[in-house]
Amino acid sequence: MLFLIFLTLLPLSLASLISPAATSPFALRSRQLLSFPSNNDIFSCPAASWPPASIGDLLTPQLPDQELQDILAEIDPARIEAIIAKLVSFGTRHTLSSQTDPVRGIGAARDWIAEQMRSFAAASNGQMEITVPSYVQQPDGDRILFPVRISDVVATLKGSVDPGRYYVVSGHYDTRCSDPNDFECDSPGADDDASGVAVSMELARIMASRRPAATIVFVAVAGEEQGLFGAQYLAQSYKNASVNVQGMFTNDIIGSSTADDGTKDPYTVRIFAQGNPTTDSAARARVRATIGGENDSPARQLARFVVGVAENNYTQMSIPVVYRLDRFLRGGDHRPFLEAGYAACRFTEPNEDYAHQHQDVRVENGTQYGDLIEFVDFEYIARVAKVNAAALWSLANAPESPRNVTVNTTLLSNDSQFTWLASNETLLAGYEALWRPTDAPFWTHVVPLGNVNTATINLSKDNVIFGIRSVGENGYASPATFPFPG
Repeated sequence: MLFLIFLTLLPLSLASLISPAATSPFALRSRQLLSFPSNNDIFSCPAASWPPASIGDLLTPQLPDQELQDILAEIDPARIEAIIAKLVSFGTRHTLSSQTDPVRGIGAARDWIAEQMRSFAAASNGQMEITVPSYVQQPDGDRILFPVRISDVVATLKGSVDPGRYYVVSGHYDTRCSDPNDFECDSPGADDDASGVAVSMELARIMASRRPAATIVFVAVAGEEQGLFGAQYLAQSYKNASVNVQGMFTNDIIGSSTADDGTKDPYTVRIFAQGNPTTDSAARARVRATIGGENDSPARQLARFVVGVAENNYTQMSIPVVYRLDRFLRGGDHRPFLEAGYAACRFTEPNEDYAHQHQDVRVENGTQYGDLIEFVDFEYIARVAKVNAAALWSLANAPESPRNVTVNTTLLSNDSQFTWLASNETLLAGYEALWRPTDAPFWTHVVPLGNVNTATINLSKDNVIFGIRSVGENGYASPATFPFPG
């Protein structure tokens, strides 16, 4: 177990040694975690260091280059505060609220978000397009009481090299009170989810003037509280148009680092990552279970990637991966993307305060209820925005993950032979194999392979988990692809 802890924390310790702000809370936390007592005998058990680690090199984090560092430095807590304050000022943003009132209701909020996005796009030299796709949702006998227009605000920054490959970041701009169908009450929704919308908008502002290799989409969706309607519409629209969405993040309730008992955790954001994909066919699901691939879904590879590029002193954030779709009894806008077959994850603050979400604004027994802006931590949101920025920029500037990766199972062998679809992608420099012990949560070792589409590694596929990733000429690497028998 200590061996696995060491391997899991090694990237953190390396990041704290070679990145700036060595006295940051993140660096201090990393060193504290590594300060367990030294004991020359702790690795003496044969099982503790098995399989042998002689194949490949220890995997180190991918730290931001200068351009990404500049992006992270531009994220402004004051701008995030201004966005949230404006969204709160609309009184309610309930999906069923007025769409025509110029100062109150979801329509006014939608129009303001779209106006702001258009102002950001002005700096893009025509590369960022703003759309407001919508449809009329009919009553559903539950939380849609009458026909209502569901509108998403979408800012699409076209990739300069691979514009057909998309990465999406989203927050929802609708709100609710204690009664999910009360569309007249004040529901400020500062944390849930003006905080997530602020991340999409702030990143759209900063990245509009830049040129990612692949396309990045910054979204504010509606209808989340009534049933994920806006995200469902967007995900299905992409699927129907065969859009190659390679990753999606929803930021939902990322506005506070303080729990209901007063506990503060301002340097942590959770990422939720689904295990077995619900889109797997029955046959593929059986194979996945047989080969132990339940912890290597596309969503979990995406989450591992986020930790590798965004858990460092440039963001100052720790990113625990929660191995489930979402919190118990809850849902989020990443779900429709997963159901459409896309890799998607959810970011959420570490400890929620349920007095400040889904509540009527009131004081009861001396306790202030309601999702008020006074309970939001703008510096914390800025750090979460940095996590998103590091992940999105690193994804969009890396080559696409390898496709059709297979491992040869036709022969009994202690070697592992892999093949994948050859690519002529402009960004591509070559490929690497990643591996880890079967009970390790993160990749531990890397083996350079070159610009090939087949490789044999002198390490048994029976004993470790493998993945194959693409590496660009610029040093950016893709999420790994888990190989299936072939």
